[in-house]
This record gives sequence, C-alpha cells and structure tokens, in this order.
Amino acid sequence: MVGDGVVLEGGCLCGAVRYRLTGPSLFTAQCCCKDCQKATGTGHTTIVGIHKDQLALQGTPATYTNIGESGGSVTRHFCGTCAGRLYTSGDLPGEFIMVQAGSLDEPGAITPQSVIYLKDAVRWDHFDPALPKYETMQPRPNHAR
Repeated sequence: MVGDGVVLEGGCLCGAVRYRLTGPSLFTAQCCCKDCQKATGTGHTTIVGIHKDQLALQGTPATYTNIGESGGSVTRHFCGTCAGRLYTSGDLPGEFIMVQAGSLDEPGAITPQSVIYLKDAVRWDHFDPALPKYETMQPRPNHAR
C-alpha cells in the first residue's frame, strides 16, 4: 500500500516517460492472469491500484488494447521506445488504473497485499504464504472519489 499523501516516482527503462504517483493506493496485488503473464514474460506482475487522477505523466506512452477475461477492454500503457510497461487501464476499472510496481524508481516502497487470479498461476511461481489468495479478482469495496 502507498500511504495517504506519499509520492512515488517511476518511469520506463529509457526515461522517455516518467510519472509521479500520489497515495493513497487502493490496493497492491500480485496478478497471475494469463494476460499479465504474456505482457511481462513471467509468472505474475505486481500492480498498485490508484484513481487515474493520482498519476501525473511526463511523456506520452504508447498503448495496446485487448479484451480481458471480463469481456471489457484492457489497455496497457508502455514506452514506445524501450517498451517498458507503466500502467494498465480499462473499461471495468473505469476511473482506476493499475501501475506496474516494477516501473517505480523504488519498487521496494510497496508491499503486495494479496495474490489475484491464482487460477492461472504457474506452478514454478511462488508467493508469500501469508498473503490472501483469490482465484480471480479480489472483492473490493466501493472506492468513490
């Protein structure tokens, strides 16, 4: 979780796209869905959920949109030069986005709170046994802003 008022910075590998994320975050999760596996080339990705107005961008990311398991569009935002992934948006999260924790300048500043889409997890990927695990998406309270 990112605390209220905490500011974290991040960006792509080459530095062409930079951002500032201002807390509080809604959640921090490790996602094992098949799309995240394909997009990252590994077993899962760690994401930080925030309202889209909590992210200030410098530079213009490229995007790729596909249809997710939910049936809604999912758009991945990444650097058009180095392909470094930055965040994901979509129809169903609407006003909320998921920032790629690995794109933070200090990824150790966050700690995952749960594992989602465990149904798609590959057997060689391991998680903190203390984390709550969900077969699909974790139930979320209504986060009106």
